[in-house]
Amino acid sequence: MTTHKKKIVKKMPPKLHCHEEGQHPDHKKEKIKLNKAKGQIGAIIGMIDQRLYCPDILIQVRAAKSALYSVEQSILKRHIDSCVSEAVKHKDEKLASEKVEELIKLISRHQ
Repeated sequence: MTTHKKKIVKKMPPKLHCHEEGQHPDHKKEKIKLNKAKGQIGAIIGMIDQRLYCPDILIQVRAAKSALYSVEQSILKRHIDSCVSEAVKHKDEKLASEKVEELIKLISRHQ
């Protein structure tokens, strides 16, 4: 007669990384803003092709930059509200530290 040993399976804590399948926040609203910025950039290219007045072109460039900045801020806020706050709530010091470092790099890289 053979005896079977029970296999002990340790439950792993849920992974909290945003980049995992199905855990990314939804950015559909930002897609609408990006399509608007895409249209603005197309209009800017048309203005350049038509050799329109420089200040008019610059106004449109600033409008497109503003739209992209708005998308950037919205995605960054959602990342903080979801991924970063989840890491902090679960008191995973290593993961929280990684997320804070990630934020510092993201913010300092674009200033």
